[in-house]
Amino acid sequence: MNFTLKIMGTASAMPISDRNPSAQVLSVHGRLFLIDCGEGTQQQLRRHKLSFLKIEAVFLSHLHGDHVFGIFGLLSTMAMLGRTQELHIYAPRAFGDVLRFFLSAFGDGIAYEIIHHPLEMQAPEVVHTSRYVEVRAFPLRHKIECYGFRFDELVSKRRPANEPFRTRSYAYCSDTMPFPELAQWVKGVDVLYHESTYPAEMADKAAARFHSTSLQAAECARDAGVGRLLLGHYSSRVRDLSVYAREAQAVFPDTVAADDGDTFDF
Repeated sequence: MNFTLKIMGTASAMPISDRNPSAQVLSVHGRLFLIDCGEGTQQQLRRHKLSFLKIEAVFLSHLHGDHVFGIFGLLSTMAMLGRTQELHIYAPRAFGDVLRFFLSAFGDGIAYEIIHHPLEMQAPEVVHTSRYVEVRAFPLRHKIECYGFRFDELVSKRRPANEPFRTRSYAYCSDTMPFPELAQWVKGVDVLYHESTYPAEMADKAAARFHSTSLQAAECARDAGVGRLLLGHYSSRVRDLSVYAREAQAVFPDTVAADDGDTFDF
């Protein structure tokens, strides 16, 4: 398929034996977009036979380790594989300092250009446009600066005007507590990924840590009128993913508790 999502990791801050930290790969007509890059992402890319060198851009939601610790090893491996194509990284402005330190200490063998595009918007903005996809970033509400991403497929200029074609869309909502504007910003997407760190009975803990419950994720999906909801970023305290799925499905029936290695074709 030419619009496919691969789930690399669904754990939250504490990785466990059968769940990796956050990472996903969206494939759009053969071009790969890496969304977050927690520790272990390289191994997951290998395991699922995804080419490191076909990654066109990286989107990092925020600078908590479970979302970024994997990026530095990946950058080095790309160099060892002979990457020459520039790599675009969309991440909060503070990532620039971290990237400069990494390159000063470990960047001698990195010959390709790494371009950091700082994120610092207060409302959705287009940050990346290529032949087949347009990407908007939007602010989330977490303990630190954090962003979500919306990917909207573009119609190829080579496609005949009279040939019917339905464009597809995907939104990624990383760590966030609920807030009213979010449903508008992801309105109508085919698939919404929304973090659901805690089940509903732990709503107080979710609020204190600026996270969401599975029930709150489902309410956002319902209000946004999306096609399907994917849950993830699960607490290490909850091992049975069906707990999350059941709660969300009571509000939004087309909900899947995503797991590491899952593939979704749009």
